Amino acid sequence: MIIVSACLVGRPCRYDGRRAPNLDLITRLAGLRWVAVCPEQLGGLPTPRVPALLKGGNGRDVLAGRARVVNEEGRDVTEAFIRGAEVVLDLAVRLGAEVCYLKDRSPSCGLNPSLGPGERFQGPGVCAALLADAGLKLEEIKSPSAD
Repeated sequence: MIIVSACLVGRPCRYDGRRAPNLDLITRLAGLRWVAVCPEQLGGLPTPRVPALLKGGNGRDVLAGRARVVNEEGRDVTEAFIRGAEVVLDLAVRLGAEVCYLKDRSPSCGLNPSLGPGERFQGPGVCAALLADAGLKLEEIKSPSAD
């Protein structure tokens, strides 16, 4: 079983509500057992939603309470990001997943998410950190331009 960022298979769950399927990944998944997830939606955030960034550290720092996730309007959305990551991990464990294909640059799924101006933290997004710490194998997949 494979966990896949839903946006990578064409679900319109990106922050801007647009689709951005990775056709190479979709081809790779043919004939395999997989489930698509969006941690941000599972955490209760709407689509579309205001873009958010990690502030004060990476996803591991967020999980440890040393950093936050804040959207561009200044609203703290940390709890939603953590809740969504926990739902994804619970699903991965229940389904016996061993591998996760996650979207690049995401504050949830990215292995090296985009950060705001002046931010120089290295490391995973919130969901990626939780999954990696649980022992799942992660592969970051580039998302093409949205349509």
